[in-house]
Amino acid sequence: MRWVLSLLTLYIGQLSAAELPPLRFAVADSWTMPLVRLENNQPVEGVMFDLMNTLASRVQRRPEFHVMPRLRLQAAMERGSVDMRCFVMPSWSGGQSGNFSWSPPLFQQRDMLVADPHEAAPANLAQLSSQVIGTVLGFHYPALQAQFDNGQLIRDDARSQLQVLQKLKAGRYRYAVSSQWSLDWFNRSLPEAQRFKAVALLEEQTLSCYVRNDPSVPTQGILRSLDSMKKSGEIERMVRRHTAALDSQKQAGEIARATKTINKQDR
Repeated sequence: MRWVLSLLTLYIGQLSAAELPPLRFAVADSWTMPLVRLENNQPVEGVMFDLMNTLASRVQRRPEFHVMPRLRLQAAMERGSVDMRCFVMPSWSGGQSGNFSWSPPLFQQRDMLVADPHEAAPANLAQLSSQVIGTVLGFHYPALQAQFDNGQLIRDDARSQLQVLQKLKAGRYRYAVSSQWSLDWFNRSLPEAQRFKAVALLEEQTLSCYVRNDPSVPTQGILRSLDSMKKSGEIERMVRRHTAALDSQKQAGEIARATKTINKQDR
């Protein structure tokens, strides 16, 4: 049996990337840096791009990226058109009808209520005056849901977190919801006096990946690899690489592109 496994390992090692079976990742088109940067509807850099490529390599698969609206990701998982989805938590996926396995928590995300640097912080969320709040299409904000339900607050949905912050900068609303990562990334492109500030912590979340349980997918190998990458600090190093030293010109270029998009659509 050992010689069979050795031959199999040697054979897999000699396969070119194109010959490897695919590992199909679901990618939300609302993701922006530092999570991912998309070009021609494909990821080209970012924390999740690094994680997905590294993971595919570890399980001897060819990474295949399926970019789609966030609201379609769960359906794609359930019908088996993609194999795994990351940067998510079980409560976001609703009542799953498929057979999936979840990784241990891999990321920590903080959702903040953010505002212009000259805007006063609200005394508390329940006392926010009736107004529009910048949000991302398809995202859930439990800390604000009661105010959304009773009409005290009205969602103004944009297609990505970057567009939400760009609309805040353009004065479309007084407050918006942003992850800490996205806020920090956006602020690095602004003069210090113009940087947005977090006025309230809405929620702190631990995010994971989940994988289809299917004979064609190396589910247990994927979960073991993710666990190893987390315990070794490899995932944290990926995060630091894209959040600690970002290129200002690259940020400015992406923000400018987002501005053009916002001017064409008011979502």
